[in-house]
Amino acid sequence: MNSRVLSLLALLSLATSAFGQAQPTPPPDVATGELTTSFDFKDGDNVVLLGGTLIEREQRYGTFETALTLATADKKVTVRNLAWSGDTVHGDARSYFGPPAEGLQRLATQLELVKPTVVLLNYGTDFAHASLKGLPAFLSAYRDLIISIRQKAPGVRLILTTPPPMENLGAPLPDQDGANKKLASLREALVQLSRSQNAFLLDWFELMGGVPKPGRVQAPLTENGIHYTEKGYQKLAAVTLKALALTSPDAPTAQVEELRKEILKKNFLFFNRYRPHNETYLFGFRKHEQGQNGKEIPMFDPIIAEADQKIHALKLKAIGAAQRP
Repeated sequence: MNSRVLSLLALLSLATSAFGQAQPTPPPDVATGELTTSFDFKDGDNVVLLGGTLIEREQRYGTFETALTLATADKKVTVRNLAWSGDTVHGDARSYFGPPAEGLQRLATQLELVKPTVVLLNYGTDFAHASLKGLPAFLSAYRDLIISIRQKAPGVRLILTTPPPMENLGAPLPDQDGANKKLASLREALVQLSRSQNAFLLDWFELMGGVPKPGRVQAPLTENGIHYTEKGYQKLAAVTLKALALTSPDAPTAQVEELRKEILKKNFLFFNRYRPHNETYLFGFRKHEQGQNGKEIPMFDPIIAEADQKIHALKLKAIGAAQRP
């Protein structure tokens, strides 16, 4: 580990100590100093997926959510994807016409809407092509984000993830060796952050292969070295379940696909609930034109709740089929 990374980790350690004194209402596990070394999903959990492009694009496939749904057995666990392509811990992509703080306020409102009991976060991929000099500010903003989440959702359990490595797919695509070295340094800082915040760590960087070994050839998992294909999300789901000590039942393919399609429908409904395309007209500075239609957006809620019920029923059906001889 180079001297710059060691210095950054030292700064993180000092900032962590200060955070521990400043946090007004720490969760019980942080207060007792007991580290989160395992993670269990509970019946009734509402899981929020939060981050940038990697998480948002999962909605295209539903692979991870389908695997998680099946692996939680008879527990009813709902999932809401609040990720936003290009977003950062500062809220940059979520803001429309104002400063990043506007994006963070929008996120706080969305968290109040969905009332999560579990939040999975994935941030930091932008450091693959940015200077690590910005790492202290990133970590400080990440801690502020965690504080905000815990204030909006008291008792929430957190899962922090490291950004997975990028792939070298050959010319004309760029070489990602330098990017992966930066992500490896970021990983070290996120390991420390997860410990200081007593969040469960999913080390996607190492689980997805770490820094690529010279000469190692594998089937591509990305479109361009960065964005995952369906195969990429399938592997990400598989390594995640293993790290969470979960097992997905060997259900018939047709029933798993039926479940996945219902999850995709639910995700489409929820996307339009929390992120309508004409939000500026419905709730923004042009609401004087079409604001009267804003009352229709909450009408998605019972439809989404009905979709959740159907997803749970299809899950139980698939699990039952897997258990039959």
